[in-house]
Amino acid sequence: MTIFLLLALVSAVVTFGASIVVYKVSHKFRLYPKIRERDVHTRPTPRLGGIAMFLGIMVAFGVAYLASSQFAPLRLVFSNPTQILAILGAALLIVAIGVADDLWDLDWMTKLAGQFIAAGLVAWQVQILSLPIGGLTVGSGWMSIVITVMAIVITMNMINFIDGLDGLVAGVALIANGAFFLYSYLLVRDTSPTNYFNLASLIAAILVGACAGFLPLNWRPAKLFMGDAGALLVGLLMATSAIAITGQIDPTAVNRSQLFPAFIPILLPVAILIIPLLDFGLAVFRRVQAGKSPFSADRKHLHHRLLDMGHSHLHAVLIFYSWTAAASIGCLLYFVLPVYFGLPTWYASIFLVVSLLACTIVTLAPLSRRKAAEAATQLTPEPREGAPITPFDAGAGFDPLDKASTLTEDTNE
Repeated sequence: MTIFLLLALVSAVVTFGASIVVYKVSHKFRLYPKIRERDVHTRPTPRLGGIAMFLGIMVAFGVAYLASSQFAPLRLVFSNPTQILAILGAALLIVAIGVADDLWDLDWMTKLAGQFIAAGLVAWQVQILSLPIGGLTVGSGWMSIVITVMAIVITMNMINFIDGLDGLVAGVALIANGAFFLYSYLLVRDTSPTNYFNLASLIAAILVGACAGFLPLNWRPAKLFMGDAGALLVGLLMATSAIAITGQIDPTAVNRSQLFPAFIPILLPVAILIIPLLDFGLAVFRRVQAGKSPFSADRKHLHHRLLDMGHSHLHAVLIFYSWTAAASIGCLLYFVLPVYFGLPTWYASIFLVVSLLACTIVTLAPLSRRKAAEAATQLTPEPREGAPITPFDAGAGFDPLDKASTLTEDTNE
C-alpha cells in the first residue's frame, strides 16, 4: 500500500502547486466568467482548476510508470501500455472540452458528443467484462462496449451536476474514491496474495491525491473552481476505476461462504455515487417533464435546495460528505467485517441504518426549526400601530423552500 500512498501524495503535491499557478494566471489574464443567475458565489472566480488536477494526475501516472521499472509488482499494471494511453488520452480530451466550456460556454450537444468520444476511447481498452454474480458475463463484445460507454457518460454528468458549492465535488470524490480504493486493494489482496497491484486501485489512489491537493484552494471561500474540466475528469476516472475492476479480479473467489461480498462490486460504485445519482435522476426528470433538455441548467439541484431549507453553505457541503461517507463506508463494511474480522454482516447493517438515520435528521433539522418559528409568528398578536416591525412581521420567516423555482433557467450546466 505504501507505493499507492506515495503516488497519491505526488498527485496531491503537484495538483496543489499547479492550482496556485492556475489561480494566479487566471487572475492575471482575467480568465473567469461573469456571475450567472444560478451561481451561489458572489464574486468572479476562475473555473480552470481541472487543468491543475489533470497535471497532478498525469505526473503521478508518469512517476508510477518510472517506478514500475524498479518495482516488479507495479510493472503488471503497465503491461498493457495501450490501456493506460487510452485512459490518459480520454482524460486529455475531456479536460480540453471542459476548459473550452468553462471559457466559452459550449452548447450541450457539443459537450455530450465529446463525452461519448472520450468514453468510447476508454471502452476501447477497458470494458465491463463480467458481473460479479456467479461469473455472469455481460454478453457480446458490442454490448460490453455500449454498457461501458453509457456508464462512463452517466457518471461524468452525475459528478458535474453536483458541482455547485465550494469544496463539494472534491470532498465527495475524496471520500468516495478513498472507500473504493480500500475495497479494490483489499479485494485483490484477498484473491491474489502474491500481487495486489491493479489498475482500479492505481486510478483511485491518484484521484484521491488530486482531490486532496485541489481542495485547499476550493474550500469556502473558494479561490478556484474545478469547472467542467475537473468535474468531468473526476467522473471519467471514477467510472474507469470501477469498470477496470470487473476485468481484473474474480469477486466470487472472495469468502465463498458469504454471498453478499459477491455483490459489492455492483453496490459500492452505486453507494459512493448515491447523492450524485439522485441529483442526476431528479434533474433529468424535472427538465424533461418541463419540456426542456436534460442538460439545460437550473437552480434546483439538491445543494440549492439544502441552502433554501436554511442550511449554511458549510453545513450543506458537510451534509453531502456525511451521506457519501455513510453509504460508501457502510457498503464497504459488508465486505470488510465478514472477510477480515469474521463478524456477521448485520453489524454493517446496523452501522448503515444508524448513520443514514443520523444524516436524515441533520438534513431535515431546519424544517422543524422553521415550522416552530412560523408557528410562533402566527401566535404572536399583530403589533400595535407605531410599534417597530420585526422581520417575521415583514414576512421574512415564510421564505418558500424552493425560492429558486422562479429563476430563469440558463442554457449550460
